[in-house]
Amino acid sequence: MHCLVTGGAGFIGSHLCEALLAQGHTVVALDNFNDYYDPRLKWRNLEPLTQRPGFTVVKGDILDLEKLQSLFGTHSFAAIIHLAARAGVRPSIAQPMLYEQVNIQGTMNLLEMARQHHIAKFIFGSTSSVYGENRKVPFSEDDPVDNPISPYAATKKACELICYTYHHLHGLPVTCLRFFTVYGPRQRPDMAIHKFTQLIATGQKVPMFGDGTTKRDYTYVADIIDGVCRALAHCAGYHIYNLGESQTIELHQLIALIAKNLGKEARIERLPLQPGDVPITYADVTRAQRELGYQPRVNIETGVYHFVEWFKEVHHLR
Repeated sequence: MHCLVTGGAGFIGSHLCEALLAQGHTVVALDNFNDYYDPRLKWRNLEPLTQRPGFTVVKGDILDLEKLQSLFGTHSFAAIIHLAARAGVRPSIAQPMLYEQVNIQGTMNLLEMARQHHIAKFIFGSTSSVYGENRKVPFSEDDPVDNPISPYAATKKACELICYTYHHLHGLPVTCLRFFTVYGPRQRPDMAIHKFTQLIATGQKVPMFGDGTTKRDYTYVADIIDGVCRALAHCAGYHIYNLGESQTIELHQLIALIAKNLGKEARIERLPLQPGDVPITYADVTRAQRELGYQPRVNIETGVYHFVEWFKEVHHLR
């Protein structure tokens, strides 16, 4: 299968490109290599793949319709896995217009390409943030998601709705995947586990927002990639699936676990809760288990160990 992966140089995208190639697919990774974090890290993510047969990197923006039209005119894609987005809850509060433009308009551009070129499968990378301050746990795909508490979450929910519209009007097969806090090697430096590891390793204070009892369902990247690949194989109709570990850990426990793996003490800086943050995320993955055969396998203890080992190797801390 010939696949387009948008955001293909990012954390999840680069792992997905690697997995798709291993399964025998051909892959085009589209990425604009923006400066949300150091673009050199994104190039490094793809470096092992650049010499692989069947792999192509294209530098381009999902907002650039002319670029997209040229790309789709050159390639006959069977599937689009759309991961490109402006990510992060807190930055979206500071730059809501940018998030609206990139996430919603960019997704519509790709849906238009899918419609015009009769793409057989469209996978959309959504987020657990759409659940907002959902009081019912674990979060189920049938729960109402009408009260997002950040622009980032609102844009992702809007994209799920637009995806449904394209499915309804044009028969486009679409699967929306709600990722629950993905971590692992190559994780973005601004994300909690990577950020905390960096701070503890260098003896700096770790910001802990609230009393440390907020809970997150952290999902190891290998489990997420397995879920995406399964969704690609099963893509038909319109479906939404949670992809999470279906386990939670409190913030203070996570910080202690990272410190233990680094063999260092964590210096905590206590701060108030931040706007847009939710008290808990917790995935009910029953539907994905039943319909996709999804089964998360890497618990947080094992996953953090693997992440810290990768971090040590990258930063020459061995």
